Formats: sequence, structure tokens, C-alpha cells
Amino acid sequence: MESARHLFDGDETVRRIARLARLELDDATLELLRRQLGDILGYVEQLDAVDTTGVEPLAAAGEQTRLREDGLRIALDPGAHVRNAPDHSTGAFRVPKVL
Repeated sequence: MESARHLFDGDETVRRIARLARLELDDATLELLRRQLGDILGYVEQLDAVDTTGVEPLAAAGEQTRLREDGLRIALDPGAHVRNAPDHSTGAFRVPKVL
């Protein structure tokens, strides 16, 4: 497997990422970011090198998701949501006029 860390050997890729993110970087920050991005790729390569043969995944998206039946239901008694409001009328909150 070829190392991906070489992607950040020069500053051009980091400058392009910064430009896409609309970041203005000075030279010191650019060098720090280049090293950090290279380190991140190194960590990912270490994870990729782990032998997972025979290891069953614990869960996958959608396999264990239990969705409730979709349907109409009244969550609160009509008018209960405004019962403690300082000013309410006909089941709605009354607020001061803004304009």
C-alpha cells in the first residue's frame, strides 16, 4: 500500500484546502497545518494496517434502527401547551405587537 502522507509534502495542497475553506494562512501556520494533516493521514494508515480478518462488525447503519410506526397522534391535550402562559387566548400564545 502506498503512503498518502506524500500528499502534504508540498504547500500547494494545503494552500488549496485553505483557499477552499476561505482561510488566510501565514507561512508558519501553513507549515503547522501541513505537518498536522500529514500526521492525520499517518494515523489513518495505521488504522488501515490493522488486520480485521474474521472480526464481525458490531453494528451497521440501518440494521438495528427501530423506527416507530408513522401516524397521527395528539402529544398534548389541546390548550395544555398554553396553560401556564401569562397571556393566552383560544389555545394560542398572545405576545406584544412587534411593529
